Amino acid sequence: MKKSLMAVALVGAFAGVAHAQTAVQIYGTIDAGLQKRSGQTLSIGKRASNTLGFKGTEDLGNGLKALFQLEIRYEPDTGTVENGSRPLFQGQSRVGLQGDFGMVRIGRGLTPYQETVGAFEPFHSLPHQAGFYTDLAVAGYNSAPLDPATNSNNRWANAFWYNSPVVSGFQLNTAIASKENNGGPAYGTLYPAGAQASANPFSVSATYNNGPAAVMLGYERNAVESKVWSIGAAFNVTPELKLTGLYSHQDQEHVLPGLALPATSGPKTKAWVLGANYTMGPGKFLAGYGQKDPEGSFKTKQFSLGYEYSLSKRTYLYVDASRKDGPQNQVRRNIDETVNFYTVGVNHSF
Repeated sequence: MKKSLMAVALVGAFAGVAHAQTAVQIYGTIDAGLQKRSGQTLSIGKRASNTLGFKGTEDLGNGLKALFQLEIRYEPDTGTVENGSRPLFQGQSRVGLQGDFGMVRIGRGLTPYQETVGAFEPFHSLPHQAGFYTDLAVAGYNSAPLDPATNSNNRWANAFWYNSPVVSGFQLNTAIASKENNGGPAYGTLYPAGAQASANPFSVSATYNNGPAAVMLGYERNAVESKVWSIGAAFNVTPELKLTGLYSHQDQEHVLPGLALPATSGPKTKAWVLGANYTMGPGKFLAGYGQKDPEGSFKTKQFSLGYEYSLSKRTYLYVDASRKDGPQNQVRRNIDETVNFYTVGVNHSF
């Protein structure tokens, strides 16, 4: 009897140790609202990406940890996988190690350049038409042009990441991907189905944070050797007021054999975005203006305003209005259009 009680006690003790050394978290975001775009009817949409994620760490001893993260992206109005055809773990699926040397991970996720540049535009990297993150902030650049057209354009699959430790405010973030892709692009993209990579994609960003000021410098080359670089700065003038500025430059000089950019377009595109966030009590005002100037084509100009009202630490209401003049995508880059966009909704995180 005593031996049985001792065995139970030992099992319980070891279970407690294992629990203390391993931590798994379930998290997510659900965002939905009403949106209206020029020429389209009122519809249900989203401002932020809707996510369901699982992440965890295991203490391996001597300051070393194993870590993983899986993130599903879904549509709030239908409950289907994001965009109807993206991978199940569209957000990311990575496993790695972390220690005094920094952090290494393998799998799928945001490129270091894309992950960094989003912090220097006023709509805090929301992949939304009122924001600047997916277009003007990166000068129209696409990190994964050989993936299907419905896939994300700021993530890599089959890649290796390294993030250095933060030293005196400085951090270096790098990634390199294999030449594999997810099956070739769909009809309507710039690249033909079955096109193969001409180089290993490579991405790097360096950041510096010191009190109210932050600076970033980023560079990336994708699988077809288009290149982009950006420099950004952010400054908290007061605890309530934050100003941001970003300049980006894309070079598409190298294209796949047999593929040419539209006749009236050149290979260079430059862009800039200025923004401000002002917090007043539970509310926050967002404002931004930017321009994208492709060589030999129409210039894009965008002005956006937003307001967020926090009901709690995890829930806020929002309203946005945006006006964008110029070509609306890469395929129709020689057609000058004006698009107004409005949205109102609610965002909850858990």
